[in-house]
Amino acid sequence: MSISFWSILTVILMLGVLVTIHELGHFWMACFLKIKAYEVSIFVGPKLFSWKRKGVDYAIRALPFGAYVRFTDYDEQGNPIISDDPELLINQKRWKRLLVAVAGPFMNAVLGILIFAVMYTATGFTSLKIGPAFEGTQLYDAVQSCDEYSKGDTILSINGDKVFTYLDVFYELDKGVRDDQEMVLTLRSQQTGKKYDITLVPELTTRPMLGITFYMENIEEIGGWEIVAVDAEQNNGNPILKEGDILLAVDGKSVIDKDFDVYFEGLTDGDTMLLTFDRDGVIMEEECVKTMITTTNDRGVRLISYDVKSAGDFGLALQSAVMMPCTIGNITFKAIGDVFQGEEEVYNMVSGPVGVTSVVSDVVDDEKDTLAVKIITVIQLAGIISIGLVYTNMLPIPGLDGVQVLLIVVEMVIGHKLSEKSEKVINVVGFVMLIALMIFALTSDIIRIAIEGH
Repeated sequence: MSISFWSILTVILMLGVLVTIHELGHFWMACFLKIKAYEVSIFVGPKLFSWKRKGVDYAIRALPFGAYVRFTDYDEQGNPIISDDPELLINQKRWKRLLVAVAGPFMNAVLGILIFAVMYTATGFTSLKIGPAFEGTQLYDAVQSCDEYSKGDTILSINGDKVFTYLDVFYELDKGVRDDQEMVLTLRSQQTGKKYDITLVPELTTRPMLGITFYMENIEEIGGWEIVAVDAEQNNGNPILKEGDILLAVDGKSVIDKDFDVYFEGLTDGDTMLLTFDRDGVIMEEECVKTMITTTNDRGVRLISYDVKSAGDFGLALQSAVMMPCTIGNITFKAIGDVFQGEEEVYNMVSGPVGVTSVVSDVVDDEKDTLAVKIITVIQLAGIISIGLVYTNMLPIPGLDGVQVLLIVVEMVIGHKLSEKSEKVINVVGFVMLIALMIFALTSDIIRIAIEGH
C-alpha cells in the first residue's frame, strides 16, 4: 500500500490543528480563571515567530505536530521552580485545576460540533426522521398493522438503545442487530407527539452467492460487471473469477438485464452455475460450485435528509451536530462490547497515526472523487477525530489530561494531595499503559493494512 505525500501532509496539518485547539482550550480557561501561563507554543520545533504579551511568551514553531502550554517556570538547570505565587496553576483550588484540565478535551468537542454544524449547513444533513415504507421491506410489513406510523416520525431508540444521530441508526442497522433478529423501533409521532413501537420481522430466504465485488458506474458500457474483488471461498475455495474479469452472464442470463436479481435469487436447483465472463478480451465459460446463503429482506429503514434552507432546518442541523459527541461515544463503547463478545476483531478497535494516514489516503488519493468531495470528507474525518480525542485524552495515562483529572478527583475525595510515592506509582502504571497502547495501535494498523492488502 502506497501513501502519497499529500496524504501525509493532510494528516500532519489536521492533527496539528486539532492538538493546537486542544492546548488553546487549556490556555483560554487559565486566562479566564486568572491563572498564570509562561508560554504558549503553536506547533513544535524551531521558532519561526515569537513575541511576548502580558508576561506570556508566544511562539509559532516550524513543525505542525502539536502545541503546548507551559504553566511552570524552570531554573537554568531545567528544574521546576517551587513558588507560593497564588497565580500559579499548582497553587490553585482543586476545582480550578480540574476546569483547566478538562478545558482541552472540551475544546475538541466544541471544534467537532462546529465542524459538523458548518458541514451540515453547507452540504445538508441526515435527520432521525424516518422515510416512507416501501413494499417488500420489513418496515412495510410492520406498518400495515400500525395506524400510528407516518413518514417523518422520529426514531428515538432501536431495541431499547437510544439513538442520538443518524450514525447510531446506521450502526444498529449494520452491526448492532443481526440481520436474522427482530428489530424494535421506538418512534415519536410528528402528528400526536406520542411514542410508539413497531417491530421489524425479517423474512428469511435461501439464495446462491457469487462472492464478488464490482464497479457500478460502467455496467451498460461494457455489458457486464467489472470485478474488483473476489471472495476466497468462491467455488469451494478455488475461485473461478479474478480481479479485472468482466462477468457477462450466469446460466445464460445477462447480468445487466433488469430482472437479473430476481432470476438469480431463483437459481436454487442444481449444484453448479455456468459463469460467462470476459478475461483480457477472451470470452470464457466455466462451471462454478454454488454457495448457498441465507438472506433476509431489507429492513426498509430510510432516514430523511434535508438541505438547510430555513432557521428551522438550521436548528435541526445544529441539534444533530451537538449530539455527535454522544454518538461517537455510544458507538465506541458498543464496539468495545463487540470485541469482548467476539463479534469484532480487537485490532479494528484502535488506530494509530499509520491507520489515520491510511484512511485519509483512501480519500485524498482517490482519483474518482472531485476535489470538493475530498475536502468535505477530510473535514468530516477531522470532526470525528476531534471528538474522538475527547475520549482518548480522558484516559488516565501520563501525558493525557485524564491522569490529571484522576489525581484531582482523588484529592477531592480524600481531602488532601496524594503522596509523591502514590503519584509515582500512578504515573509508572500509566506510562506502561501508554507504551502498551502505542504498540497496540501500531500493531493494529499493520495488521489491518496487511489484511486489506491481502
